[in-house]
Amino acid sequence: MKFFKPDKRKQDEGDAGSQFNLRINLFFFSTFIIFCVIIVRLAILQFVEGPELTEQETGGRTKNFPLQPIRGSIIDASGTPIAFSKPSNALYVTLLKNYNSQTEKGKENLPEIKAFAEKMFKVFEEHGAADAEKMTVEDILDNLDLDSKKQGGYEPRRIKGDLTDKEVAYFIENKDEFPGVEIVEENIRYYDKDTVAVQTIGYLQEFKGVKSVDKYKKIDEQNKDQKDPGLKYTETERVGRDGLELMFQDELRGKNGYMSIPINPLNMIDGTPILVPPEKGNNVHTTIHKEIQQKTEQAIVDQLKWLQTVPFSGKTHPNAKTGYAVAMEVDTGNIVAMASIPDYDPNVWKDGTDDWDKVMPYYGNGTITPYSSGRSGNNLDSVPLLGSTIKPLSVLMGLNEGLFGVNDYYYDKGYGEFGGDKSRVRNSQSRVFGPIDPAKAIEHSSNAFMVEWVGKQLFNKYGAKGIDVWDKYMKDFGLGVSTESGLLNEFKGKIEYRNIKQAGSPLAALVFASFGQSGGYTTLQLAQYTTMLANQGARLKPQLASKIEDQNGNVVKEFKREVLNEVKFPQIYWDEVIKGMNTQGLPSFDGFGYDFARKTGTSQQDVYIDGKRISTDNGVFIAFAPREKPKLAVAVIIPEGGFGSYSAAPIARKIFDAYDEVYGLDGTPHPKKVENADEGADESDAESTE
Repeated sequence: MKFFKPDKRKQDEGDAGSQFNLRINLFFFSTFIIFCVIIVRLAILQFVEGPELTEQETGGRTKNFPLQPIRGSIIDASGTPIAFSKPSNALYVTLLKNYNSQTEKGKENLPEIKAFAEKMFKVFEEHGAADAEKMTVEDILDNLDLDSKKQGGYEPRRIKGDLTDKEVAYFIENKDEFPGVEIVEENIRYYDKDTVAVQTIGYLQEFKGVKSVDKYKKIDEQNKDQKDPGLKYTETERVGRDGLELMFQDELRGKNGYMSIPINPLNMIDGTPILVPPEKGNNVHTTIHKEIQQKTEQAIVDQLKWLQTVPFSGKTHPNAKTGYAVAMEVDTGNIVAMASIPDYDPNVWKDGTDDWDKVMPYYGNGTITPYSSGRSGNNLDSVPLLGSTIKPLSVLMGLNEGLFGVNDYYYDKGYGEFGGDKSRVRNSQSRVFGPIDPAKAIEHSSNAFMVEWVGKQLFNKYGAKGIDVWDKYMKDFGLGVSTESGLLNEFKGKIEYRNIKQAGSPLAALVFASFGQSGGYTTLQLAQYTTMLANQGARLKPQLASKIEDQNGNVVKEFKREVLNEVKFPQIYWDEVIKGMNTQGLPSFDGFGYDFARKTGTSQQDVYIDGKRISTDNGVFIAFAPREKPKLAVAVIIPEGGFGSYSAAPIARKIFDAYDEVYGLDGTPHPKKVENADEGADESDAESTE
């Protein structure tokens, strides 16, 4: 048998041919795929990415140089601008050649630019303001930034601001002699020369120095992707740093202008810049009334001088060096006056300098914060303990908790006892009032009543949890929480009644809190609390602005009465407490034409001088008027001022008078009302029941 044996050579040739054909097919298929990818990519480049790339190419040849926005005004309730921007002209120079000393071409051009600076110097000398700070040729060259250490080569250099009319006219008329020169309208921020509510209005600071503020931290992050050059913040732009300037930064700012500058690959100007002018911001109308504010500030200044020089209670009060007052409308929540003394002149910063040394101790608003808001002689801040001004709320709470009734009588023997060791708290001067109802307890400012019928009874009812109950009432009335005014850095208060170790026991903490020795709150919080008493339970948001208008007078936004929270008590409780707000012995209110509700306070605070403990008295006063249909609530704090009836009450009287003249406590203005010139009386009249 024969077997078939295939021809191996022919078989190999067939396999090779088959592999070759396969490779050819793979090659053509791969080439086809590659060409397809290229065609698709070209299509994407042309039809999808083409417009964006064209825009980027154009953007690469054009740079936008920002010009500062023109800030809107802050206008008082009478229509007087108290923070405003005045237009001014600044001289900018765009470098049309390379003057960089690090390059050969730049070195060749240096004599030319130096001659340019000398010629500019002569113009400033001849036509500049006589009282303006003189510039030297070196100053001009430094501002020109020839080596582009501060700015890009294409960017205009700001040489001088606040040009005189003669300087502007000369540079415009002789533009050919000064190539690259541009006159740009800017603005300078001015504040009322009478320093009206300066800590409330605030001030401006360069953007690069305020990025720690949450608002500007967010803006700085948004800046990176900001497409609109009018909304982009520059490092040197001056922005609101405190008060209303910060609170209404977005509304006041307006929009940047800018120069759209064509540049070449060397980053130098290559064509004619296009100028887009800035847009002016909106105007904010504040509720603060200049006349009432000024009289409030002057009342504090005069009273501090009186306290330092005129004795009462057997001594003068030379350490009374600071004072704080807030006046708040009961119906609207509008703040008509907010004074923190000492104050300062924010115009020290109008030229862009940050002269902190002059204002650092008291640039803060002492009516909302104890920080950098002035210090009394013994270094006490603007938030002392409340003292007896807490007693209306103590009684309200006691009534609402059923600790006593409006017809119950407490026998006041001059002191109250608490604890197993029978610790005693005495009335002022150990006065004995005998049988008193809740209203009389407020009127006579009985510490004994508060200790035994409020502090002790609250502990008996709730034990240590009584502190939480007390805390809730405090916060419901705005004491220990933000007032929601919108101002930055509001201090929430000193809540010492939670410091059980300091008090000694939960019982002691409640006892001390009941008569005002365990809580310290700001003047604005006190004003809001007083307004809540006048409104019988409605806590209003303090309004510092009435409306915002654009530059054409169109109202952009209005601010109305806003209730933050409300408490409900039986009417009989409110009547009892308001009847008790009838402090006697206030000579500063002699001749006052209205019945009014008030409570004085004198909180004691210990300080240590050279290792010795010294007890100081802080004056506190709250009031609203008239008692029926109240219009205005006032709170005043004078650290180390002594009795509130003599340190703080006279200031409140002048505030009420000022408001009565402008608006009328009865709804009708009473202008030219004669003020009570008597700042005080004999010390024998001094109130002894605080």
